[in-house]
Amino acid sequence: MVSTSLSPLPVDVSRIRSPIQELQPQLVAWRRQLHQRPELGFRELLTAEFVSQKLTEWGIEHQTGIAQTGIVATISGRQPGRVLAIRADMDALPIQEENDVPYRSLHDGQMHACGHDGHVAIALGTAYYLSQHRQNFAGTVKIVFQPAEEGPGGAKPMVEAGVLTNPDVEAIIGLHLWNNLPLGTVGVRSGALMAAVESFRCTIFGQGGHGAMPHQTIDSIVVGSQIVNALQAIVARNVDPLESAVVSVGEFHAGTALNVIADTAKLSGTVRYFNPNLAGYFARRIEQIVAGICQSHGASYELNYWHLYPPVINDPQIAELVRSVASDVIETPVGVVPECQTMGGEDMSFFLEAVPGCYFFLGSANPSKNLAYPHHHPRFDFDETALSMGVEIFARCVEKFCH
Repeated sequence: MVSTSLSPLPVDVSRIRSPIQELQPQLVAWRRQLHQRPELGFRELLTAEFVSQKLTEWGIEHQTGIAQTGIVATISGRQPGRVLAIRADMDALPIQEENDVPYRSLHDGQMHACGHDGHVAIALGTAYYLSQHRQNFAGTVKIVFQPAEEGPGGAKPMVEAGVLTNPDVEAIIGLHLWNNLPLGTVGVRSGALMAAVESFRCTIFGQGGHGAMPHQTIDSIVVGSQIVNALQAIVARNVDPLESAVVSVGEFHAGTALNVIADTAKLSGTVRYFNPNLAGYFARRIEQIVAGICQSHGASYELNYWHLYPPVINDPQIAELVRSVASDVIETPVGVVPECQTMGGEDMSFFLEAVPGCYFFLGSANPSKNLAYPHHHPRFDFDETALSMGVEIFARCVEKFCH
């Protein structure tokens, strides 16, 4: 990921048209109302009800109950033409909020700690603006309010439910408020933006015994430790050094007493990579390593490996559309960050596998206001000035694509 200073940047909002600037207080109010009532994946009932109420109030045609709690709004322009989709995720995280703010979460153990409340507010603001200015674009805009991005994933079931058809979507765009970039920047690039996400759980079955008599045992901790070390060689010695990949073991549980050799050890971890051609490779290689080490020690194993999200791959033409629009909207000393990447994952990837599109980062950190905590942190929050910037970028993308 490109290193970008989080120092406060002078932000010129004069490029945001006046009707969208006038929406800013409403955007903030919507975002804060959503922030107070966070809901986990596929349980976004209050959120969906709020979105539907607003769309109904504005006379915007929409469907509810897609992939359980998803919503798709359809807005027609001045005449038939191209079809562009805009995606916003709605779910929160199982985190106890630690922010001392008036709009703090009212749901114990749940928090909008990744900015999805802002995504919904931006999408609502875009829907309202476009419905009031249909003369500015031709064709159709479909705004997709998606459940469960944080898990187990709502994009794939929405695609399978046909949200990209009737009418057929030609391209899709989406944004992520991003506290790794300062307010007044946009991170956009063609090609891989975010990584594939795969996970594994492995149980090693050895033979327990007394710590003073190891020759009578098959030490599952020794076997597991060798597996952890060997897994690091996959990226170091099996993956092209010009490619980026990560294999991380995040859990290692074994043993019940200091003088007992454990008969069982449990490992779990995550795999990340950008190149779609690596799909399937890590599952095979990890199994080979686990099987080989277990066999050499006389242990056995059970390995579960699953694929969550493919990499987020942006279409070059749609990425250029977003980049050109962002350059017009945001003029700061940094502006557009062209090679921004992260090994984080996103199920926006399923939409981008189905149609060309672009996912991008909208800088939202402002350390001068103590708004720079990382995503998924219990004190995560962002500079709400970014909300109207997001609406402006979306509106201009619609007008440029559906001209």
